[in-house]
Amino acid sequence: MRRLPVILLCVLPMMLSAQTLVYLERADNLLFDQNILPDARIVIGNVMFRHDEALMFCDSANFYESSNSLEAFGHVKMVQGDTLTGYGDMLYYNGNTKLARLRRNVRLIHHEATLTTDSLNYDRVADIAYYYTGGKIVDELNTLTSRWGQYTPYNKHAAFRDTVHLVNDRFTMDTDTLLYDTESHVAELVSPTTILYEKETTILSSSGLYNTRTEESELFNRSQVIHSDGMFLTGDTIYYDKKQSFGRLYGQIEVIDSTEEVTLRGDYGEVYENGSTAAKHPEWGSHGFATRKALLEHWGDSLHTFMHADTLFTEELAISDTLPKDSTYRRVRAHHNVRIYRDDMQGVCDSAVYLGNDSIGKMYGNPVCWNDNNQVSADSIYVYFRNDEIDHAHGMGAAICVQQHDLIHYNQMSGKEIIAHVRDGDVYRIDVNGNAETVFFPVDEKDHTLSGCNRTQSSFVKVYMEDQHVHHVLFTTATTGTMYPMEQATDAVMHLGAFFWAEDERPRVPADVLLVVERTSRPGKQVISASADEDEEPEGPLRDKNLNTGKPGKQRIPRNK
Repeated sequence: MRRLPVILLCVLPMMLSAQTLVYLERADNLLFDQNILPDARIVIGNVMFRHDEALMFCDSANFYESSNSLEAFGHVKMVQGDTLTGYGDMLYYNGNTKLARLRRNVRLIHHEATLTTDSLNYDRVADIAYYYTGGKIVDELNTLTSRWGQYTPYNKHAAFRDTVHLVNDRFTMDTDTLLYDTESHVAELVSPTTILYEKETTILSSSGLYNTRTEESELFNRSQVIHSDGMFLTGDTIYYDKKQSFGRLYGQIEVIDSTEEVTLRGDYGEVYENGSTAAKHPEWGSHGFATRKALLEHWGDSLHTFMHADTLFTEELAISDTLPKDSTYRRVRAHHNVRIYRDDMQGVCDSAVYLGNDSIGKMYGNPVCWNDNNQVSADSIYVYFRNDEIDHAHGMGAAICVQQHDLIHYNQMSGKEIIAHVRDGDVYRIDVNGNAETVFFPVDEKDHTLSGCNRTQSSFVKVYMEDQHVHHVLFTTATTGTMYPMEQATDAVMHLGAFFWAEDERPRVPADVLLVVERTSRPGKQVISASADEDEEPEGPLRDKNLNTGKPGKQRIPRNK
């Protein structure tokens, strides 16, 4: 007997171990037909093959021992271990490459996931099953369909391409490419994706993670969350929890409320939808805040409002516990370094709050407001709006109004409170009440020079404006005063004790609200009223308060030319 070469004897066991044989375990009938299939054995009835740990069942098969392969037909079933089972009408299996090709009415079942398609290839070496003519994967939560799909049993990961559609009891997801974990039920978004949540919330993202079980998502690359009530959330990164009705936004965030016509911007923010904090704040509806370059824009009216602060809050509050849930109003709170711009008013303060139920803006912490060439400051200032336009502003506590005449001369009015009445965006009357003091610089109508410096003290003063200049003034009969010639008008005469001019702080254009500007020092000790986030705020004046006390006298101040 001839002996095999030593090298062949060494290599042969390695070859046999790398390419194991497919075994026919059983069949009712075994046939040979050299005319039809000369290289095959035809097996019929209760057929079972074994290859390694895989078992294959069918009604009939063509078994090619020479190529270590088979073709199976009718009620095909392939079982690998105790977790993976495949079904189909036909199976083409190559024992050398360990590639199984299932065709027609194909199902692949692995734990809770079932893959169905018309044509499926399963690579047992790589443990990858894939289809390319359309298929569907169903697990306990979701149904995913696509033109092309791939499933990896060992880690339960799936990949889908071309017309991907995910259906959940509570939402749908559409995209071109999607990665999905059938165990954790987390979908990884890798292409432009639309998630429609019960027709009330839409998520648009091209990059992120979406947990379909908990409905939590991490969204990147300027993703958007859009609500049917007109709320739009945009950010470089968004953490969004739909079940908890909560969103956390990072990087150039933008929260748009189209119903309230408000846009909130910043570098970080949080948004709470209706009911998300009901246990802690039952009177609150949807609300949120922004910080780090926080900016609020109210863009619905003809006069846009721009407000900046270190932190800005917007809140929807119930008007009364006895009223229906939709009886709400909007509250805006601004904390620290507040700067405001409107075409008809500009302002700075330390904190502010706007109440939508009575259309009042409240400013605290050394507030200053400007309108045209008028500057009003006080311990606190309330600004009243009517139809989104300023009706009047009320300064309370150490109030002073300054109007610039030229570079060194300023008309001034101070008292316990000042009310500036506004019509069509211009101040037309200023009421000074309580220890009223004034400084005016009348103008000679002939040569247009200053006639002198007029200082007065009175219980109250009414100043009437025309074309942004003082037209005439009403004083009480108890008024005392002195007209100083200009050559005797020293700085002490020309300036009230509370005078200061803070024009450098004033926002001149909308972009100025983002500037960091040093506050102008106030003379004397300034008392800061309660801040905007305290429960008890100073009570504001009544809109129709009667300011006429005592019998007034009238003094005409020639109009500045």
